[in-house]
Amino acid sequence: MAGTGFLYKQLYSQEEKEMKKFFALAMALVMCLGLLAGCGQDSGATTSAAPTSAAPTDGDAAAENTASGESTSFKFGGVGPLTGDNAIYGTAVMNGIQIAVDEVNAAGGINGYQVEFSFEDDVSDGETSINAYNKLMDDGMQILIGPVTTGPAISVSTEVYNDRIFALTPSGSSPDIVAGKDNMFQMCFSDPNQGSGAATYMGSNMPDAKVAVIYRNDDQYSQGIRDTFVAEAENQNLEVVYEGTFTVDTQADFSVQLTAAQSAGADVIFLPIYYQPASVILAQADAMGYEPTFFGVDGMDGILTMPNFDLSLAEGVMVLTPFSADATDEKTVSFVTEYNERFGETPNQFAADGYDCVYALKQALEAAGCTPDMSTEDICSAMIEQFTSMTFDGLTGTGMTWSTSGEVSKMPLAVVIQDGVYVSAE
Repeated sequence: MAGTGFLYKQLYSQEEKEMKKFFALAMALVMCLGLLAGCGQDSGATTSAAPTSAAPTDGDAAAENTASGESTSFKFGGVGPLTGDNAIYGTAVMNGIQIAVDEVNAAGGINGYQVEFSFEDDVSDGETSINAYNKLMDDGMQILIGPVTTGPAISVSTEVYNDRIFALTPSGSSPDIVAGKDNMFQMCFSDPNQGSGAATYMGSNMPDAKVAVIYRNDDQYSQGIRDTFVAEAENQNLEVVYEGTFTVDTQADFSVQLTAAQSAGADVIFLPIYYQPASVILAQADAMGYEPTFFGVDGMDGILTMPNFDLSLAEGVMVLTPFSADATDEKTVSFVTEYNERFGETPNQFAADGYDCVYALKQALEAAGCTPDMSTEDICSAMIEQFTSMTFDGLTGTGMTWSTSGEVSKMPLAVVIQDGVYVSAE
């Protein structure tokens, strides 16, 4: 108080003096605590933000094991779009993985070890995906679940191969992802399977259909599915009356393609494309009064949760997918219920793919007897051996197997959109 310029007389009572001592001690204690807090941050100790899904661990034990360099948990990393045009895919995968990781940890983990899971946004861009992958590697990732979309998965696959880390992409479907890379595996059926599967389904269920194909010719995913569809269409005696193309720069207007398909008499339009351009096609077809049956592939899965999309436009759309949320088996019902409770929506195929990835890895890691203190290369070798010899039952298929090329063998399902939800078309 000296700064006030006043001169205090010593007229305090004993009670007042004791009160001043109390406040002085209190202030000293506060200052000491502040200094201690500052010293704690400057001492070299680091505190990392919790990963997207962190396994429940005992804090003291975790600190001791970190200091000793011992690994107490398996570290899974994920890469996919959480922002940008394809964010629905990456978010769904991340959510599906999250549910599975939490279930696994609650049930005792993998070989008695918990699972830590972190997910990085790649905006569905190849270069960004590599940066995201490198960040996860720097953070100690042992197994990669991803990338989610085809282009980034192709870009990252070379890094994965060189680093000898095991990777399981939930939804990257191009054969180019796994070609020549023995440690890169797929959960989603490949593009060729989607194309031939769609043609086979149409041949059996729409034998008299006149089919138009609209695909993106600067996209490996779309081009690859188109190629196998057209090839198998000949075997199925399907009449392809028109093919129209577009690029990433011309996907805002499909009036030319739709007019040509209508003029050719197409009553089925096959769309081996993602849901964003598909939504434009559906809206423009409706505006011109053209009402063919639209038949999509797994890239269409996401249109029902697309912001500001009129769900009535998707009524009757058929989609080839490995997962149907309306299935009545116990595993699917449990997953769909949990997903709805957590995220407020019905899970799509991508969420189911992410979920299955975790459980397939769990099965393989347990069969191989892997522990977190093993090198990533040793874990990788064990995973290759297990995946190429095991059979796996999941949400997206039963009796799944993997070839030495990393491609999964399972059959897609046909679903149809009715009243804003997918129902089995089988």
